Amino acid sequence: KIAAIDLGSNSFHMVIAQVTHGQLRITSEFGEKVQLAAGLNNGILDEESQQRGLDCLAQFAQVIEDMPAGSVRVVGTNALRAAKNRYDFIGKAMDIMSHPVEIIAGREEARLIYVGVSKTMDHGESKRLVVDIGGGSTEIIVGKHFKPERVNSLTLGSGSFCEKFFIQGGITQEQMQKAQSFATSSIHPYAKTYRDSDWKDALGTSGSIKAIYLCLNELYEVKHISAEHLALFKQQLIKW
Repeated sequence: KIAAIDLGSNSFHMVIAQVTHGQLRITSEFGEKVQLAAGLNNGILDEESQQRGLDCLAQFAQVIEDMPAGSVRVVGTNALRAAKNRYDFIGKAMDIMSHPVEIIAGREEARLIYVGVSKTMDHGESKRLVVDIGGGSTEIIVGKHFKPERVNSLTLGSGSFCEKFFIQGGITQEQMQKAQSFATSSIHPYAKTYRDSDWKDALGTSGSIKAIYLCLNELYEVKHISAEHLALFKQQLIKW
């Protein structure tokens, strides 16, 4: 039995799997919206956000308490990368779980995301574009088979955009335009390279993308996310 724990900027996730004859079978999944990045002020994680994270890990710890060293991998992403007091949190977390907590770089996060997609979806000889919009960062990867060929991690996230552009949940034309302009300027240096990478399929892997798809499907009965439907949805959000 093995477990993977992802300490994300918005949510914490844990997956437990059984390995039998080299085959991996997921037996249980857990997730909680911790909003760690919401407590990040001037590079310092406040006590309240740390406690939310530790409370979640205490629940996870009860499930994996019988698992030996080496069978659990715990990784932190953008919020913990950005936190100057990350080791204070990590020390408290390891007191609860007794498993090491690793802070992974953005490019390594992107690589792991791509490998996860590759293990579950087969696109033959075609290249694919994989996009993960997390709470604090967005990973963009182009690859083929199990090999990522181009990886980038940008500090664009659903949680950070809420804090920066959509204060107290308000959504106006002006706010949306500022958010979109910021995202466009951030992605611009990489856009041509990705457009020219000859990929055939585009896949989204995050909770943000799943939420957008569920809304689009409810409104327009779509089978995938298109630029046209995103534009309609944007105006609908502003109207609401």
